[in-house]
Formats: sequence, C-alpha cells, structure tokens
Amino acid sequence: MSQDYPYQTAFVRDLEARDIAQATVAEYNATLKDFCNYLEHFNATYQRDHRINQLQTPDVEQYLSMLLTARQVQNQTYNKILSHLNVYFKFLFSHNWTPYLPTLDIKSKPQQAARPINYHWPDQLTDWLANDRLHWYTRLTLLLISHGYAIQTCLKPDFTANLTTHDWPATERQFLADFQVFVGPLQDRFQCRDWFLKQRHANDPHLTLPGLHKYLRPDEAITDFSLSPSVLLQGYLINYLRHHPQQSDHDVIQALHLEPGSIDYYRRLAQRAD
Repeated sequence: MSQDYPYQTAFVRDLEARDIAQATVAEYNATLKDFCNYLEHFNATYQRDHRINQLQTPDVEQYLSMLLTARQVQNQTYNKILSHLNVYFKFLFSHNWTPYLPTLDIKSKPQQAARPINYHWPDQLTDWLANDRLHWYTRLTLLLISHGYAIQTCLKPDFTANLTTHDWPATERQFLADFQVFVGPLQDRFQCRDWFLKQRHANDPHLTLPGLHKYLRPDEAITDFSLSPSVLLQGYLINYLRHHPQQSDHDVIQALHLEPGSIDYYRRLAQRAD
C-alpha cells in the first residue's frame, strides 16, 4: 500500500481488526490524505520535516477552519472529519508515535436544524432561472429536478445525448440557450457535450456530486432554502402531488418514476405540507 499519510498501513490494520466497514476505512483514508496534503502546502510545522508528532492543536484547528471558510462544509461533515482525526491521533498516541493529542480540546459543532422542505420552488422556477445571482449550475439543477430527474442521473456521462427539451416551456428553452454560452467553451475544451463540467483541467471533465455541492451551498444564502438535490427533489415530488391530488397511485408512480412502496411516504409529506 502506498502511504498517503504517516502510519497509514498500521492505522488501517487497526481499523480492520475492529471490523470497521471498508467504506468507512476509505472515508478515514480520504480524510487523512486530504489533511496531510493540506499540511504539506499550508502548514509551516509540517512542512519543515513532515513529522506528524510535532502537530499540536492550532495546526489541526487551521485545517478545520479552512473546511468551514473555504469549503463551507456543514456542521455534520465538520464533526465527521474531526472524529476521523480524533481516532487517528488517539491511535498514534496509544503507540507512543506522538506525545500530543491535538484534537483533545477541539469541540464538535452543534447539529444544524434541518430547514423545512420548500415545495413552492417549482412554482417560482421562471424567476429562479432568470436570477443571474445564482450560478449557472444551480439554475440548471433546479430546471432538471423540476422535470423529475434525479441529479445523480444528470451527472452521468452522455445524459444530455438522450434528453429531449423541444417541448419544454419557452422560458426554459431560452435559459438553456443562455446556459450554452457559459458551458460551450468548457464543452469545446474537454470535447464533451455534457452540461455539468469542471471548470479546470481534469482527466475526467464531469462534475461530481460533491463538486456540484460547492456551487449549490453558497447560493442557499440567495434562495433561503436548501439546495441539496435530494431535498429539492422531495420538494418537487410534494409539489406535484399537491397539484394532482386526484391522480391515481399508478399514474403518479409512472409520472414520477417512483418505487411503488414510496408513494404513501410522499403522499403523507404532501398532506403535512398543507
């Protein structure tokens, strides 16, 4: 195993001995790789000799502060990363590989209250599409979800190749024409006709879901409602059910591409929305 951070082999062996799921081990590895990569570029203590045992609380706080300010992670993500770092440093301390527990005095963030699902946003779609304070990718996300598409599907390669938009309302087709001015140079650079593309050089030009969230989160200050694609989709489904109260379960399932077992759940959400 190549070492992405100090003592990785021993740490992973310890996690696996405790029957930690492989997906969780991968999350630990991703956190610690990112942490050490950040230290490599921005932390003078680590840059001197790459010794993890010299890190103290301010060094970890510097990284965590960056997560909040530059990456704008939510409190839940912040707490998970802090937990990963805490487990790692406790492991090092237990083996006498560091004399410090730099995470000991760092407190987790309070859980943020979930915003209520906004089910009105599809009714205001024309206004949101025209709002140029929102990033192009934010408005495109709203548009596609308003047609019932799950965003994970929209991010897949060749999604646009099978997308038919000629029967969409004129305002939506005009938005797509305007959006093409933005995305066209990216498509030419990457020789790719998809819509969600990275804005910097990359071997895979397709935007990932975490990458899309980096555009959506700042725009929540403008919309004042959650732009999480899963929450937006719930809002769209509730909106649809409220506008089609007499439609049969079968027709709703067909129209919204729902699993049959989920229709009752969304009907209850729609009823509570009243």
